[in-house]
Parts: sequence; structure tokens; C-alpha cells
Amino acid sequence: MKSAHNLAVIVGSVRENRFGPTVASWVAEQAAAHGGFAVHTVDLADYDLPLELPDASPKHAGDDYPRPAGMAPLTAALDRADAFLVVTPEYNHSYPASLKAAVDWHFTQWAAKPVGFVSYGGAAGGRHAVLHLENVLSELHAVTIRDGLAFPNYFMTWQDGRPADPDAPGYAKTMLDQLAWWAGALRAAREAVPYPA
Repeated sequence: MKSAHNLAVIVGSVRENRFGPTVASWVAEQAAAHGGFAVHTVDLADYDLPLELPDASPKHAGDDYPRPAGMAPLTAALDRADAFLVVTPEYNHSYPASLKAAVDWHFTQWAAKPVGFVSYGGAAGGRHAVLHLENVLSELHAVTIRDGLAFPNYFMTWQDGRPADPDAPGYAKTMLDQLAWWAGALRAAREAVPYPA
């Protein structure tokens, strides 16, 4: 039997007084209870993420891509992940610049790996951010998961670090089941034949 899939739970916001770590902590707890994952939280606030990119493309430069030294732990965390859960707020109908920078500094780290989404925001619950992320990550050859979690008006619907909706754990399980299936299928495929990105 294969070992548990390495799951990176990415905290996408670096904003002051952000709510992202609260959501990520709950989601990581659900993923750990699921049993199919070795869960690692990757908080973008912990890494150097400049907006100015090198002239070369990470797709073509591969391991020689000139990333800042402070980004090395982030790159390593993305490399070893079999799957991702991106926790994102919605800023002006899209996702944070910190998350876009983390995506753009990498390429092969996303390819042929599944990505699930957990969003939060106002009335839309961060869904606009997820729509944009799906488009961007598909360009990087990631496989986006259909069922995600969205938390509208999170500032009114979370209590003591947990969503008040009693159905939220069930929705999380559906997402995690799909993510585990794709993680296993894609890991086996990558091990059998290198992905032709």
C-alpha cells in the first residue's frame, strides 16, 4: 500500500490581521483526520516573495531558475507535495498578490498534481478568487478539483476557530476524497512516466 500523500495546505494571504491561518488550521485538521494525507501547512507570510521576476521562465530554466535564497524552503515544500489545498480570501473579485507571486515563481512544482480550494470572503465566499486560480493553475498543468469549500461572510459564520455550518466537515470530506484519488492517480502516473510539461 502506498504511503499517505504529502498535502501542502497553502495559506495564501499575508495581509495584516488575516483570517487565513484560522481557516487553514481547521482544514488541516480535517485533512489529518481524513487519513489519506501527511499534512504540512505552508504559510506564504513565512517566505520571501518578491514581485519582480527573472527574465527566464521557470518552465524552461527548471532547477536552474534563479529564485531568492529565502524562497528555497517554499520551493522544497511545493516540490515534495503530492497535492495542494489553497486557502484564499477574495480581494476585489480575485486572489491575493502574494499567492500569484508564489504561483509565478514556480512551474514544475505544480505540474500533474491536484489542487483543491478553500475560499472565504463576503457574500460570494471567495468564489471569484477560485475561478481565477483555476484558470491560472490549469495553465501550469495542475489538475483542479471540482468540489471545494467556500465560506461566505466568514466574519459572521465562524465561531471559536470553526465554521458554524454543521455540514462543513462533510463537504470537506468530499473534497478530500477527490483530492486523495487524484493525488494517488497522478503520483502513480508521474512515477511511471515523467510528465511531458
